[in-house]
Amino acid sequence: MEVPSCKNVLARHYTMWCNVSMDQLTDVLTAIAHPSRRAIIGRLSKGPARFLEIAAPFNTALNAVTKHLKLLERAGLIERRRQGREVYISLKADPLKNVAAWVHEYERFWNERLDVFEQNFKDNEEKQ
Repeated sequence: MEVPSCKNVLARHYTMWCNVSMDQLTDVLTAIAHPSRRAIIGRLSKGPARFLEIAAPFNTALNAVTKHLKLLERAGLIERRRQGREVYISLKADPLKNVAAWVHEYERFWNERLDVFEQNFKDNEEKQ
């Protein structure tokens, strides 16, 4: 039986880590893609709420709100806590940090490109 090299083992673990990380990022991006889910996040940013309090502003079936909440929960953006007979739903904003970090990488990319564009514009102005 052949023993895998350390390099292969590390590469496999890194690939698995990237897949898990990207799956979490994909889940969060999917969750925040819908305006209703963003509205729910906005509401929960003010504090925990019961289901009917969350569903009240939406002119839709309660089943649709349930589906939105399940997707937010899958992305790790909300948690449910039972207090007596009531269930309170709270925002867990940590996964949004991953989105912010991912977007920040592209912000740097575009800032560099815009700096080059600005310099080219200035160089062309000086030539005229």
